[in-house]
Amino acid sequence: MCAVIKKLPQFTIGVEEEYQIIDPTTRDLRSHMSKIVDGGKIQLREQVKAEMHQSVVEVGTNICQNVQEARKEVAFLRNKISELAAQQGLIVGASSTHPFSKWQDQEITDDPRYHTIVDELKDIARSNLIFGLHVHVGIESREVALQVMNQACYFLPHIYALTTNSPFWEGRNTGFKAFRAKVFAKFPRTGLPEYFDSVQSYDNFLETLVKTNCIDNPKKIWWDLRMHPFFSTIEFRICDMCLTVEETTCIVALIQAVVAKLYKLIMSNISYNVYRIALIRENKFRAARNGIEGKLIDFGKKQEVPTVDLIMELLDFIDDVVDELGSREEVNYVHQILKNGTGADQQLKVYEETQDLTKVVDFITGKFTEGI
Repeated sequence: MCAVIKKLPQFTIGVEEEYQIIDPTTRDLRSHMSKIVDGGKIQLREQVKAEMHQSVVEVGTNICQNVQEARKEVAFLRNKISELAAQQGLIVGASSTHPFSKWQDQEITDDPRYHTIVDELKDIARSNLIFGLHVHVGIESREVALQVMNQACYFLPHIYALTTNSPFWEGRNTGFKAFRAKVFAKFPRTGLPEYFDSVQSYDNFLETLVKTNCIDNPKKIWWDLRMHPFFSTIEFRICDMCLTVEETTCIVALIQAVVAKLYKLIMSNISYNVYRIALIRENKFRAARNGIEGKLIDFGKKQEVPTVDLIMELLDFIDDVVDELGSREEVNYVHQILKNGTGADQQLKVYEETQDLTKVVDFITGKFTEGI
């Protein structure tokens, strides 16, 4: 007998974005984060944080009850960081790699946590000059959260393709729409999570890593999707940084809807297919290389199909939950992304027209507070 879901839980949201601090004259990254963070602490308290490189500022929303509240908070944080940067004569942008800055020129934040990571990982850590979007969705039950994590992995490449926004690395067109993942892949414990058949199995895995001094705490599991070790959330970490608030809001709404739909199925004793991580990894590579313009594998049909087709299937899959979540308008912005191209597509277009990476930086910074 299937359980009847009369009303979905709230699926609260938390959003973390990492921003580039940029010199308006050279358009290069500036290791000036500490003054912005120090200024922000007075007004934003724990919502603004230092990152490993001093040219990166991380912000995080409060716990949001719906997508509209998340959009409002992200817009507020972008405006506030822009104001703080302007007071230091700097500007801010949102892209997962800088078009031409070199990691060798960037200062490491003077913090014991980051010194420990650099001491352990050496140049792998020093070269990790990337910027990401992390989305938390609240689920109280760890057992259900693990099932959602296992099943949601299939949709990660679809979502990733829509966020691709890192085509350049150290002055080169990499040929990838999202090169950030290739940089981060040098870290241990990254990429797609493996399948876990129980919470006990998951906890035993973490316990083994801690006991054997692989990690000192479970936060050093940097997978594309993870059950958060301290909060009652699952955290989607695969996404590139989005150029605009509207794009971020759309991706947040899409992620929340995927979680809600899978939860609804689980509560009705229906399980979505769990595919081999090795197969999903193939789709992730395709999404990183070609974004929304390429093809992904439809594992059910065992054939290549246009990425756009699978994204449209995803919209159909979540259609019965978006109205209850109140996020149909935000989810429908996917059509604008498909029409206008992702951040990577737009960056590449600017470069094709100008052959000037500083113009690409101007484009990125110009989009940062667009529409807010």
